Amino acid sequence: MLLGVDYYPEQWDPARMGEDLDTIRELGCTVIRIAEFAWHRMERTEGCYDFSFFDNVIDQAEARGLRVILGTPTAAIPAWLAKKHPEILSEAEGGRRRAYGGRHVCCYNSPVLYEYSEKIIRAMVEHYRGDPRVVAWQADNELGHEGSDLCWCPRCRAAFQRYLEEKFQEDIEALNRTYGAVFWSQEYNGFDEIPLPGETVTTHNPALRLDWERFRSKSLEDYLTFQVRLIKELDPGARVTHDFPGGGLEKHVDYSRAARPLDVVSYNNYPVWGGLREPLPPHEIAFGLDYIRGLKGQNFWVTEAIMGAQGHDVTGYLPRPNQARLWSYQAMAHGCEALLYFRFRGATKGAEQFCYGILDADNRRGRKFREAQSFFQDVRRYEEALTAPVRSQVALVYDYDSLAAFRIQRQSEALDCQAEMKKLYKPFYRRNVPVDVLPSWAELEGYRVLVLPQMLLMKPELLARLRAFVQGGGALVLTYRTAVKDGDNNLPFGEPAPAGLRDLAGVTVEETESLQEEDVFPLVGQRAFEGRTGRGGIFRDMLSVQDAEVLYRYGDAFYQDFAAVTRRRQGDGVVYYLGCGLDGATADALAEAVLEERGIEAVPSAEGVEVVTRGGRGQRVRMHLNHNACAVESGGVELEPYGCRVEVL
Repeated sequence: MLLGVDYYPEQWDPARMGEDLDTIRELGCTVIRIAEFAWHRMERTEGCYDFSFFDNVIDQAEARGLRVILGTPTAAIPAWLAKKHPEILSEAEGGRRRAYGGRHVCCYNSPVLYEYSEKIIRAMVEHYRGDPRVVAWQADNELGHEGSDLCWCPRCRAAFQRYLEEKFQEDIEALNRTYGAVFWSQEYNGFDEIPLPGETVTTHNPALRLDWERFRSKSLEDYLTFQVRLIKELDPGARVTHDFPGGGLEKHVDYSRAARPLDVVSYNNYPVWGGLREPLPPHEIAFGLDYIRGLKGQNFWVTEAIMGAQGHDVTGYLPRPNQARLWSYQAMAHGCEALLYFRFRGATKGAEQFCYGILDADNRRGRKFREAQSFFQDVRRYEEALTAPVRSQVALVYDYDSLAAFRIQRQSEALDCQAEMKKLYKPFYRRNVPVDVLPSWAELEGYRVLVLPQMLLMKPELLARLRAFVQGGGALVLTYRTAVKDGDNNLPFGEPAPAGLRDLAGVTVEETESLQEEDVFPLVGQRAFEGRTGRGGIFRDMLSVQDAEVLYRYGDAFYQDFAAVTRRRQGDGVVYYLGCGLDGATADALAEAVLEERGIEAVPSAEGVEVVTRGGRGQRVRMHLNHNACAVESGGVELEPYGCRVEVL
């Protein structure tokens, strides 16, 4: 189990390094992460490579029993490179070149970026290859973060046109037909006429915009793949990771595909960041961890765990005593098997002065030091259990193309796809039922429940797998705005929604309306839900029922003849259809019914207490995590505020 800190020795007087590493070792660390932003330190002038500084860091770390995760420094190019090749910089929409001075400022379709990235990576890996002290390489840093997933430069336009030419096999008429380009006289005579979907009057073609989203994702996927392949070509035994930021479902890059060439996924876990008055709710933190685990369907690392308050220009909430330690245990509960705190010491200079670390700029050991030390001492006792795979019977399935389609045409101002996912995730979390958050192309066998929120685009391959899942006895939960479009972001002709799924769900969407707020209309329970009422909003599908049970009807005028929530049994399988956005209590009741009929055991706990069982045939543990600011008794276990109790079973 790797336990450590992110250390930036280049920011400090070299004479301090030995004392720093002694302190890091005293903290209980086994690893440090270094070099991810140190390009200029290794190549002060073009072609003159000097790794002596980091050689010294690694030598001194080794003397103290510390290994290293070594980062390629390509997320922050040196000034001499931007001066020599200003065209390497990305452009904002409208053609304004981004200024050198931040990070992630390069265009991912720049040949210059590839050329110079290869040079520095090749020099680094040739210097350190085979070094047993380098436990892993980190390729780049937080790809797609902070708006760096978009560029509107001429190189990107040319690359986008080539991407479309390849996709449509040089047949411009095939593109015109697919896009319906006859509308608004947008038919193209050649691929060189195709624009970027930048600012225009009203809006661009939705199919064009979806291909733009796919192209943006591929641009970053290709760059990460290039780095991973280069490292492994030069050092075949190397283990390669990448540190993904939060908010992956909102990016213009599909992290599940970007993660494919990696040996292990890493995550920078920030339950609170600059400007937030309070942390994310516990179920949202858990959702983010389960999403990261689902990128490759395996355990992951946390390369940046919060300990102090964070913020670049606006600082945020300070984790309360033991709260950051609790979040570290929560990460372990959800599949983290290596954890490093960001950062060892807060900086005195530069853009991250207010990203506080285990030590602050005053260099004093205090509560945060003792808290991190306590976590490191305690958690290694459960290494066998916490490095075992997470086993889940429930999966929440998302689709990058569908999320992109909602960015293109939001359809309801109240619709936040990620919030809707978390609303459906929360009832399972509250019952301490593990959930995998998976991309739509992932393996679905072995699950007993699949939840598909807003799967707007339905592709034939996924449709076939969903049918097989239900026929095999699984429970499938569909929502409004499912199977409304085809894979090109167009409406299918002659088939109502949910297209291709109507016979499976036993319902037809006769009409639909978009609402601009939640909890607009009443819901009236039927059958097993008789006597229950709820509220719905965001969207409303008017469902006519062919072969399904009605669980809720609309309770307002004009719509009482239509179903709102249905269930269709098919052999041992079952399909639920949620025709509108549900209030939390109604979503909770439905999740409870799904778990009960599938025979999936819930684990009761006090409000705000998360209970997770981990391990295998060897060591097994049960973790009780108190997310409350007060002491709580749950299941006979006394928990302090933000306390964690681990029981060996």
